[in-house]
This record gives sequence, structure tokens and C-alpha cells, in this order.
Amino acid sequence: MATVSHGTEQGGRTRVLVIDDHPIVREGLVQIICREPDLTVCAQASNAAEALHALRASCPDVVILDLTLNGSSGLGLLKDIRARWANLPVLVLSMHNEMLYAERVLRAGAQGYIMKQEGPEELVTAIRRVLAGRVYLSEAMTHRLLQHIARGDSSDGQSPLDRLTDREFEVFEMIGQGLGTRAIAERLHLSVKTIESHRESTKAKLGLENGHELTLCAIRWAHDETMNAPRRERGGAET
Repeated sequence: MATVSHGTEQGGRTRVLVIDDHPIVREGLVQIICREPDLTVCAQASNAAEALHALRASCPDVVILDLTLNGSSGLGLLKDIRARWANLPVLVLSMHNEMLYAERVLRAGAQGYIMKQEGPEELVTAIRRVLAGRVYLSEAMTHRLLQHIARGDSSDGQSPLDRLTDREFEVFEMIGQGLGTRAIAERLHLSVKTIESHRESTKAKLGLENGHELTLCAIRWAHDETMNAPRRERGGAET
């Protein structure tokens, strides 16, 4: 169940909604945020349904969203939030490599992307930046985007996975988690035929011959994502 705080006990502080499916992570975020005299956590949620309830019930000023949620897609939830609360700033907090995910979440409507490996001070900096109407990214990611703009060619140096649509990428992730076509369809509330279509287009874009190669590629990628946490310079930059 979502945890929502009501009333005036929060003293006019900026209200933060935390969405993450790990209770220990949520508790850590609550402690970091509530140490700040002008910030408070008004609600917590572990999945999309709880998050939408908390959004309606708690009226947050900013949302911190994990991309990986049990039974739902953080990217899909981000798009849903943007459609319903167009002006609500969302900061994505994730363990996933920002070089692959940051551009996707910005296109989907987030105001920032921060890795879970960052320290508490940087998280607070990111929250304040998106609350001020600016974009938060790491220095490395900002440099990459600016290079693309300067070259006028956003495809230069692009990973093959960058060519996937958001939905194709979600399906690819779930294949890497060991889910079959029917399980993916149920989780995304789509038909089996639609998932099969996404699988076929993903195979074509990645240059894979068959479903077995797609499964191996997805599992290998998921393993690498888990084992090789990205190491990058600390600090954030605004764009």
C-alpha cells in the first residue's frame, strides 16, 4: 500500500513523492530528504497503481521515480504522470547506466536522471535543480548530449539498443529477465501478438537471426547491466 501523509504537520515544506519497489531504499531516501529543513516526503509507493493513488491523494511538488518497479514499468509510469500532471517535475533515480537510459527518460518527460551510486548531497542537489525548473544530468551525460548537438548527428556513437523504441526496449529488458512472451504481455497489459511484433522488430534492429539469439542477447545484456555498475565522475550538470 502507498504511504501518504496528510494535514499541515509538514510545515509548508516542499513535498516529495518517493516511488521505489525496495523498502530499504525508500527508507534511505526518506531519511536523506527529511534531513533537509525545507523538504519532506509526503508519500511513498512501490508500484504504478500505488503511485497514481499517492499522486492524487498527496499532491506532491516533485516525484522521485525508480525505473524498475515490481509488476509495472517505471518508464510507462513516467509517461502516465506526464500525461496527467504535465507540470509536475520528475527526477528518475536508477541503478541503470545513464548512457542508455537518460535520453529515454528525458524524452518521456523527466526533468533529471541520477544514478543510485551517487551520494546523499548530490541527490539533494538534483531535487533542488528540477524543482527550480532546470534539468539535472551528470557531467558525463551532459557532455555527451552537447557533443551530439554540436555534431548535428544524434546517431553518432549510438548503441544498437538506442534504436529501439521505448516499448521495444521494455520488452527486451523483460526478455533479459527471463520472462516469456505471455508473461511480458500480461505485465505490460498487451496482447501476445503485440509482444511478438515487438520481438520481431527488435530482432531486425539488432541484426539477430532468430528468437534464440534475441533471448541470449537480452540475457547477456541484463547480466552485464547487473555485474558492471558504471563508474563515472561524480557531480551533476544542468542543461
